[in-house]
Amino acid sequence: MNAAATDKDALSGASDGPRSPGATHRSSYRGLIARRMTILGAAGTILAVACFADILIGPAFLNVSDVIGALLQPDSADQTTAAIVHIIRLPMTCMALLVGAALGIAGTHMQTILGNPLASPYTLGFSAAGGFGAATAILLGISFPLLPDLTVPIAAFAMAGLAAFTVYGFARLRGMSAEVMVLAGIATLFLFQSLQSMAQYLASPEVLQQIVFWLFGSMLKANWTNVSITAVIVLVGAVALIPDLWKLTALRLGDDRATAIGVDVRRLRMKVFAVVALLTAGAVSFVGTIGFVGLVAPHIARMLVGEDQRILVPMAAVTGAAILVGASIISKLLSPGTVVPIGIVTAVIGVPFLYSLILNRSRRLW
Repeated sequence: MNAAATDKDALSGASDGPRSPGATHRSSYRGLIARRMTILGAAGTILAVACFADILIGPAFLNVSDVIGALLQPDSADQTTAAIVHIIRLPMTCMALLVGAALGIAGTHMQTILGNPLASPYTLGFSAAGGFGAATAILLGISFPLLPDLTVPIAAFAMAGLAAFTVYGFARLRGMSAEVMVLAGIATLFLFQSLQSMAQYLASPEVLQQIVFWLFGSMLKANWTNVSITAVIVLVGAVALIPDLWKLTALRLGDDRATAIGVDVRRLRMKVFAVVALLTAGAVSFVGTIGFVGLVAPHIARMLVGEDQRILVPMAAVTGAAILVGASIISKLLSPGTVVPIGIVTAVIGVPFLYSLILNRSRRLW
């Protein structure tokens, strides 16, 4: 048997002799990737089922056939059912899916560039800044003439952008190091949380109720206009870093090793920082503050598919979306006839889940 035939048989597994180490490693790697893609596909299937359940469940009782008919043939469905599905529930489900995906992606990138398992989109204070922007708009009764319905989201987005600019300015002065970004972010977080408290203190009881409800986080604000805007933001943020996924994987080895193989760590952090700011601002602008999704989703995804960012980032997006859609379902079941703000649900279920991740020694948290 010639060398070419031997190599071919070794790669195909047809040879009776022992396989070469290189062929074995390639085969193991392909098998590992196949298993991880299967897990990702299974998670996507679970997410699809959860989305349908979220549309099905609500204060107004609908059966499965009514919902399927309204989704597939809205013109021939009962008008009331079609209105409930397409005007109320479907936008809420789509918004939960988009916001969860945005927070999952942002949290994964944040933990990667900072090298910190406790990092999340809220570490740098963007969410608190968005909350202060919304609270200020509500407190002052501001309304843009051409876009009155988008006044609060625009104010939240703009203030989150200001927080991003502030953190970026401090980090840029000190070389965009992870330590400086964390410290500047924590300082910005406390600043805007204090300003939030000031806005609530100055508000009248009626206005205070509006501010607190917005800060709780709720999908009830969702409509097709803000769903479309959020979809564009999430799509831009998700696509922007696709060319850099291998660099982010290398960054998990440490700054020195990543630099040694040709990664411009400082430039990469700047780009990821901008994308995380965009995703977080877009997520909080329309639905309010939602905690723990950006912190927990990356850890779940990492335990399931490992550190390869090509699979980890999509998995984190699916996991974040599934968590938020699941929280939306729970928010409707907790109090029949009403919908509990989803931010409360994510906080209640997020804390024990994070404890379980920390205490579960059978798997690595980081």
